[in-house]
Order: sequence, then C-alpha cells, then structure tokens
Amino acid sequence: MLGIEITDLRDKKILLVDDEVDILNLLEAVLIKENFTNIYKAASGNEAIAMTQAVQPDIIVLDIMLPDMDGFQVCRMLREITLVPIIFLSAKDEDVDKLLGLGIGGDDYITKPFSPKEVAFRIKAHFRRNEYINLQKQTQIHTPIAFGDIVINKEKGEVTKQGRAIPLTAKEYTLLLYLAENANKILSKNKIIEKVWDYDYEGSDNTLMVHIRHLRQKIEDDPAHPQYIITIKGLGYKLVTEVEK
Repeated sequence: MLGIEITDLRDKKILLVDDEVDILNLLEAVLIKENFTNIYKAASGNEAIAMTQAVQPDIIVLDIMLPDMDGFQVCRMLREITLVPIIFLSAKDEDVDKLLGLGIGGDDYITKPFSPKEVAFRIKAHFRRNEYINLQKQTQIHTPIAFGDIVINKEKGEVTKQGRAIPLTAKEYTLLLYLAENANKILSKNKIIEKVWDYDYEGSDNTLMVHIRHLRQKIEDDPAHPQYIITIKGLGYKLVTEVEK
C-alpha cells in the first residue's frame, strides 16, 4: 500500500465536530493547507447527526465532550446512518475511554492536546486505505473469498453470512479482507496494524483487539469460541478457512 496517492482530495467531505470554535477553525485551516476544501463543522451532537444526514461526509472527526450529549452517544447514533470512519478527539488519555470509543464503532482515537497536522495525517491515512481498496476493485479479478458460511464479495465491498449482508465499518471490512487474503497464515499484530491502519498508533494493540472482537461478534456463531478468527497466543491472529466439525 506504500506509495498509494490519494486522488481528488477536494472531493472528500470532512465533518469536524467540536464545541470549541478555536479548535474547529484551527483544524479547518490545517486541512485547507492539505488541499481539502469540503469541510463542514458542527458544534453539538444533534447538529453533527443532522449534518451527516444532509451532506454524507466521507470521514467524521468527533469530540467526546459536547454540550448536548457525549461523543460516545453521538457515535452510536451515527452508526445507525453511516459506516464512514469516525476519529474521536478526547481530553481523556485512559485506555478504558479509548476502548469504549472503539467498541461502539469508532475507528481511531486522538488525545488532546494534539497536533492539527496529526489529525490531517490520520485523515489521509484513512483515505489512503480506502483508495487502496478502490484500486484493488479496479485492477483485480473479483473472485469472491469464501470460508464456511462467510463470503467476501470484493467487487461489491460486501460481506455475507448465510447469504445475509453483514454491516461492517470500513475498517472492519479492511481488516477482515486482509485476514482472508492471508488465510491460514499467522499474522503478527504489528504486521496487521501496518497493513490495515497504515501508520504508527500508540495503543494500537487495543485498537486491533477491539476490531477483532467486533468481527467475531458479526461472523462467528459463538464469538466466545471463535472458529474462524483464531488468536495465536504470543504471535498474533490467523483466519482459518477449514473449520473442524
């Protein structure tokens, strides 16, 4: 994925959600310097939800401390209407808050105080990953990947279980696709993070763990005793295509 260029940055729609006007304006100014032009701003949870419905952003940067409801509640409501990446901003640097944010559908977590350029970098990393997926769709033969009762249709970007579509976030889909394309191989956590997240992220072990748990909840018959996504203690994870009966 190295060397993938992001095309048409001006077409990407970014929604910034924070009740601090100075932070919104600072982020907007930095993103404009990075060639983003479709930038929308919201100062409350209700405004963020309404704006998401109206403009359908490609990515959302969401503060946790909002005047009408917290960002976690906003994220839950957003996940009912969109699967685009959500990056949390928070003044809290505790693992429990990071895990909660990721556990309810967030894709990334940045702690305040932060560098605005870091936010821009994270946004570009998510877009670069999506660009990579789109490039694969355009250049590869779209042979579905199937294991057990799970089918990954790369052409449609869709995953089904027993013929029924499974709603996955962009990051969950990318993670499952990477595991499936390397089926029956032990993949280290660092390798998975490098390929799926495309940047160094402090605490990314927890990020990966949460996303693995989400995938198990969605594709496994018994998430507590997974048959497909297996933890190899001390080494990483492996997606097993031949399930023992």
